[in-house]
Amino acid sequence: MPPGEGRDLVALACSQCHYLGTIAKIRDGAAGWRLYVSNMVLRGAQLTGPDIDTVVNYLALNLGPGANLPPTKPVALPDGHGKELVETRCALCHDLKRVATVKRHKQDWPNIVANMVARGATATPEEATAITDYLAANFGN
Repeated sequence: MPPGEGRDLVALACSQCHYLGTIAKIRDGAAGWRLYVSNMVLRGAQLTGPDIDTVVNYLALNLGPGANLPPTKPVALPDGHGKELVETRCALCHDLKRVATVKRHKQDWPNIVANMVARGATATPEEATAITDYLAANFGN
């Protein structure tokens, strides 16, 4: 985990149930991290109100979209309309290996892309449709 205020809280509270490497791969903004942390507190994570704010701020700053992405092996996506959008927009938060290897049902991709846009992914409605169509065509079953 990157150094910073809140690192020790994350390490202590989250490592009770999670491998920290898994947490470090998630990329979300403050609102998304707040949902994760609040859900974990409901499940028993031992954090006070001020601790929650510290943890959310730490995670959003250090593990937000595009921040400190770990090096990954290049993934070659299939050609097609929407490929460039997936490579430039989705890769800000996700390792493209995840996109390429986890098969989803074609009908699930619209909700997944809409959820990402709601969490702060930058995409016009037309771009979101192109991303959805590309993912459903290439990574839907």
